Amino acid sequence: MAEQRDRRKKGNRNREKDSEWQERVVQIRRVTKVVKGGKKLSFRAIVVVGNERGQVGVGVGKAGDVIGAVKKGVADARKHTVTVPLNKASSIPHRVNGEAGGARVMIRPASAGTGVIAGGAVRTVLELAGVRNILAKQLGSSNPLNNARAAVDGLSALRTFGDVAKERDIPLEQVFS
Repeated sequence: MAEQRDRRKKGNRNREKDSEWQERVVQIRRVTKVVKGGKKLSFRAIVVVGNERGQVGVGVGKAGDVIGAVKKGVADARKHTVTVPLNKASSIPHRVNGEAGGARVMIRPASAGTGVIAGGAVRTVLELAGVRNILAKQLGSSNPLNNARAAVDGLSALRTFGDVAKERDIPLEQVFS
């Protein structure tokens, strides 16, 4: 009896850890494959997962039904999470560009009170990363998957002043001068 209670408590603890992560479906697309007997129908889901405290990931799932595709997309997104350094204004430390496929995304920091000025899948990625003040522009492709991946690529390239000082083996004050 006590073992069952302990098991239930552990299960609830895991659910609490999972509940801090938010999931947003960017796109669900019905795809068909032509096979010998006709056409085989399946679904592709693009999912963004983030904890709004600097971690975000993009994933893709394919399955015969929508729910299965979304579950697979969430699992894929959790595998491919990146950590985003945020500053006091809930923005990023510096300008950055990201690329994925034919999509390019330009991301610039903004002052407090600006809000998230971005479109489509890039907006979803930035919001779930916890960024509150930012300017972003999609260039090239309008494909939501490539744009989301380009945003994650750009966010993963961000470095803080502390990281730069550590790489150069100099004190933090010297980076500013």
